[in-house]
Amino acid sequence: MTTRLRVLSSSVGTKLVIGVTGFLLFLYLVIHIAGNLLVFFGPEVFNRYAYVMEEQNALLPLIELGLLAVVLIHVFKTVRMFFGNQQARPVGYQKKRYAGGTSRKSLASSTMIFSGLWLLVFMIIHTRAFRFAPVIELPGGGRDLYRQEMNELSHPLTVAFYVLSMIVVGSHLWHGIASAVQSLGANHPRWTPPLLTAGKVIAVLIAGSFIVIAVWAYVTKGGLQL
Repeated sequence: MTTRLRVLSSSVGTKLVIGVTGFLLFLYLVIHIAGNLLVFFGPEVFNRYAYVMEEQNALLPLIELGLLAVVLIHVFKTVRMFFGNQQARPVGYQKKRYAGGTSRKSLASSTMIFSGLWLLVFMIIHTRAFRFAPVIELPGGGRDLYRQEMNELSHPLTVAFYVLSMIVVGSHLWHGIASAVQSLGANHPRWTPPLLTAGKVIAVLIAGSFIVIAVWAYVTKGGLQL
């Protein structure tokens, strides 16, 4: 047991843990955006989805606790690796230069720690707004999540914050997916380039979909605001 913990605390083990937890969070985002896109089908469809996920899902508390654990482990390991790298190289580079066409160095990779911390703050705000806010009850029982979402996204500053945060999500995924592929050992001359390209496309699609939802809700909220 001690040996396993020592392995997971090593540089390679830390990258592996970050890769695994990052991949789990990526899967959650895919499921989350798939459910959120149902908002385009109207309140009945969207609220039925919410009712099944929240009221008829006995595993929801375990899923939420598991997700919280994954987030905390991912953040802890990433921050610890960042400061470990800083201590190993106390004197920074005088000037950063482009590393060439084959390099994976980019703005997204250079700002991963900052985009990650931004998203941690966003998740806290987002969870408070939708999970712990006053519930809007439906006449027949259940939560009117459609109206709650439309109300939340009826304010321009809120929408601007969401759009900016989704751009940060796209940036984080842009490098994070590639980094997870490398950390999990999926390096192959034939398969890695298509995987990296697919990861970037998925990052844009996920971030873009959330942005479209936020802007659409703001533009079409009409008389839904309470």
